Amino acid sequence: MPDVINPATGECIRSVDWHTPEDIERKLTAARKAFRRWRDLAFEERARCLEAVAGRLREQNERHAALMTAEMGKPVREALGEVEKAAWCCEHYAGHAAEYLADTSIEADATRSWVQYLPLGTVLGILPWNSPYWLATRVFAPALMAGNTVILKHDAHVPGCAAAIEEVFRDAGAPEGLLQTLHVGNQTAEAVMRDPRVQAVSFTGSTRGGRAVAGIAAAATKPAVLELGGSDPALVLADADLDEAVDTLAASRFICAGQSCIAAKRIFVESTGYGNFISLFKKRLERLEVGDPTRRETDIGPLARADLRDNLHRQVQDSIAAGAKCLLGGEMPTGPGSFYPVTLLADVPQTAAAFAEETFGPVAAVAPVADVEEGIALANRTEYGLAASVWTTPERGVEMARRFEAGQVAVNGIVKTDPRLPSGGIKASGYGRELGPHGIHEFVNAQQVWLGPKK
Repeated sequence: MPDVINPATGECIRSVDWHTPEDIERKLTAARKAFRRWRDLAFEERARCLEAVAGRLREQNERHAALMTAEMGKPVREALGEVEKAAWCCEHYAGHAAEYLADTSIEADATRSWVQYLPLGTVLGILPWNSPYWLATRVFAPALMAGNTVILKHDAHVPGCAAAIEEVFRDAGAPEGLLQTLHVGNQTAEAVMRDPRVQAVSFTGSTRGGRAVAGIAAAATKPAVLELGGSDPALVLADADLDEAVDTLAASRFICAGQSCIAAKRIFVESTGYGNFISLFKKRLERLEVGDPTRRETDIGPLARADLRDNLHRQVQDSIAAGAKCLLGGEMPTGPGSFYPVTLLADVPQTAAAFAEETFGPVAAVAPVADVEEGIALANRTEYGLAASVWTTPERGVEMARRFEAGQVAVNGIVKTDPRLPSGGIKASGYGRELGPHGIHEFVNAQQVWLGPKK
């Protein structure tokens, strides 16, 4: 297993061994054993466990935030917010799972007929490094409340976060085998996916990785949810509140140092307001502080790995060569850590890397559009379809939302994930939904029951 490098200092902070075949066998056996008991518990009993997990997360929030900051460079202020959001998600499903999974009556020729929602078994969650607590909770909170057990395979660069999540469940008194973490490489993960004791897979990561997972799951006839890459558009029209749009898009683009699938990566501004937007946006970005992620004042920490920074810089340089104007940043810094400056690219051509590829870092790419029609056409001109936002009057925005080829649309607001609302993409951004009532329905058996005699 690769050494864990603190991206702010470049120093090795942890070495962890891969789990052995014997470890994996024990975990799969324990998950199956726990499922036999857990599936028969009432929602109230499952909820008590999730509520206890939420309580432990809040009690130990400083510790969990510090792990994220050390392993993947998330500024501590953001990391604390992520721990709180994970606790909230646990509480949301603890309080709403029974409602979400209530039997659905359907009239037929039976005396009575209905659909009941039953757990499947063990769900394998395969997760990236950028939000190790939140993305894990999006998998385990609904899956566990539906009566499944869960095994999480975190990215190899955040093993401390993974171990701490498993420890939270032990501290909360969860049954042995209910939630476990797995440190394995991709080939071993494939074998785990194919194991008959795993009934479903949830994957968050790259489109390339998601396609591989989808193929394996399909070959094994197992359901999968895929939340993949994004090149999310934001369309700012002439009748928008520019001050609000600037502030919100700055937050959206640069959260987690820009390493977010649902960040606003391609910003289109109607030409009549383009100059004013660029001026306000540049001034707003100049206030962002890049630096030590352990300081509460820091807005942007390092990128998670040096190779990610190298690729981002290549995208910036290629975009400038293609005709984009660099108004801020764009230079590779010296010194320790994988930091990259806040960068603003204006007048970005559609063929430039900053628009044609997914950019994962603190780079905002902006271009003018003549009108609404051009803006929507360019917004949809991508293989991705995760999220989009539009800035205009509320009435106009609601009418336009259905024209975006995306799994979620924000009108005059930040694109975000919320335990109460379904989240997911279309096209190369994946399929299935997480969160909300839709998310908990992904990993259940919607069993039809027909009760005679016939009417």
